[in-house]
Amino acid sequence: MSVKYQLAQISLVILAGLSAFPAACSASNKRSFINDDDRFMALRDAAYHDDATNADIHASALEGYEIPSYVDYYRIRAHLLKASNAEIAAFITKYDGSAIADRMRNDWLSLLGKRGNWELFDQQYPLFVVADDNQLRCYAVISKAVKGQKVSTEAKNLLNAPRDYGDGCYTMVTYLKDTGQFTQADIWTQMRMAVENGAQPLAQRLGKLLDLPEKKISTLFDKPEKLFKKGPDNNPSSRELFVAALGRIAKSDPTEAAALLSLYSNRLNDEQRSNGWAQIALQSAFKLEPEALAYWVRADGATLSTDAYQWRARTALHEGDWKLLKNAINAMPANLKNDPTWIYWMGRALKAEGKADEARKLFAGIADQIHFYGQLALEENGQKIGVPIATRPITPDELAPMEKNPNLQRALKFYSMNLRTEGNREWNWELRKFNERQHLAAAELARKNNLLDRMVNTSDRTKNEVDFSQRFPTPFNESMYKTTQALGLDMAWVYGLIRQESRFIMTAKSQVGASGLMQIMPATARYVAKKMGLDNYVATQVNDIDTNIVLGTNYLNMVLTDLGGSQALASAAYNAGPGRPRAWRAKLSRPVEGAIFTETIPFNETRGYVKNVLSNATYYAALFEKKPQSLKARLGIVVPKGMSASDADLPDEIKQ
Repeated sequence: MSVKYQLAQISLVILAGLSAFPAACSASNKRSFINDDDRFMALRDAAYHDDATNADIHASALEGYEIPSYVDYYRIRAHLLKASNAEIAAFITKYDGSAIADRMRNDWLSLLGKRGNWELFDQQYPLFVVADDNQLRCYAVISKAVKGQKVSTEAKNLLNAPRDYGDGCYTMVTYLKDTGQFTQADIWTQMRMAVENGAQPLAQRLGKLLDLPEKKISTLFDKPEKLFKKGPDNNPSSRELFVAALGRIAKSDPTEAAALLSLYSNRLNDEQRSNGWAQIALQSAFKLEPEALAYWVRADGATLSTDAYQWRARTALHEGDWKLLKNAINAMPANLKNDPTWIYWMGRALKAEGKADEARKLFAGIADQIHFYGQLALEENGQKIGVPIATRPITPDELAPMEKNPNLQRALKFYSMNLRTEGNREWNWELRKFNERQHLAAAELARKNNLLDRMVNTSDRTKNEVDFSQRFPTPFNESMYKTTQALGLDMAWVYGLIRQESRFIMTAKSQVGASGLMQIMPATARYVAKKMGLDNYVATQVNDIDTNIVLGTNYLNMVLTDLGGSQALASAAYNAGPGRPRAWRAKLSRPVEGAIFTETIPFNETRGYVKNVLSNATYYAALFEKKPQSLKARLGIVVPKGMSASDADLPDEIKQ
């Protein structure tokens, strides 16, 4: 079967799947509409359900609507699979230079890639401004490969987040395998990454490229120990499958996986052994087990994922092995090594070696950056964290153009309709054209319209002209002060948490149902209300600002008390539940800096959350107290339960 035929077949399957969405109920065109905004919402809904009939009806009724570009977009979006290239191109020409034209180009490029129309794809792809779609990057690689270019390295750089793969990237893998640019070893590397990330649908698709039965892949995920009761067979596929299975076994029992690898080690080659130990080391590292350190040493020479590179370093950090930490960072790809996280920890490793001057240079390179590791680097170089010199306030003359800007006004219209996706698209599209003063003026426009999340996000983008009143707002100050004072709670920390939780969106609601400024889960709200003796509490009260603050701060105070007064532990508990930080603390063999505890949190979301909350809190404290602050002091020392944190117990790097 030719590669061209295979690609055509894949495209047909993809397109058939896309066209199979059920049409929206025809009743939507019969309902009565309060106004044109109501009708527009119905048009949008019809478009997302591929209901071309109702979309045409609604669009025809909106001929005079104030945002015609989106009316036209949703009309085409409803029949996109049947739209001609000429119709799509005409839309883009009509609204050239707009955010929605770029969105339409994104949709079009996706179709062109699926259809294998590389000539038109290559014409349009350089014109895609936002350029944030990984599927299109994969199609662009296929287009190069079709022309005979060598693209394997570029392709591998796109394939480092298996849960985010889609049809474009899977098609790329298939094409590169069929044309010889990807070897069997490359596909097995992708398989190990899929297994490592629990991406079973991707593993099933990769399994087809490796001629593995679907049942074997299912067993690999569900009952991996059943695959190898007698170890791997004497063939390459069996040995590679054994290595992948070790990671699944290690997910529940790293010791069992290590015993299996040791037992059958002689059946594997050097590369397979290293990869096997890396699979075990990563799962052991997630569990914060001290044995992970030895597993990583035995994994030397393995092909590592992005996660594995970083967790090798985190394991060294967790166990206090500065030499291994330095080696682990040095072995990282350039994009990881140059991340502020690993610049900071490389500086710490050098400092532990006594290379203070080299360390100081690394710290100086990130100390002016307004984030967690920028703050810590500043402290390592002997300074505290303060508030930048205030920039000139935005004048009425600077604000006036923002109030007349059609794209920003379009965004404000969408925000008023609670269409945040469309609003953010229009808002961010316009920001691309702005200098720093204009960013601050746009942030001021957001403040004026009570869009504090947009104000923070927009102001955060400036580097030289910095306005902390925009970046770190303090709404509901009176209520917050009264509540935190009554509890003896650090108000700077509470504001830091809210900034991370909801960005001050009063009606914020998460995918899991958390509500309001402090993003409180319904069950948590009921529990706290009961503990506080609020007998008449009803669920809808959680969206009342004062009630949300009272419930959120009381819960935060409860977890802070439960976790020994550590803001690092309590912040983690607020995000992941109190049981998890207790378990992570129990894995410590010695007291560690709060920064080390934070960097070795096994959950990506919680790790980033704690960093952001405490970084925010440090800046808020500097604003409130009008004096420099210490993030290190705020992070404190995290000690195993029942162990003293006296100086006699602390390692040397904490005493410094």
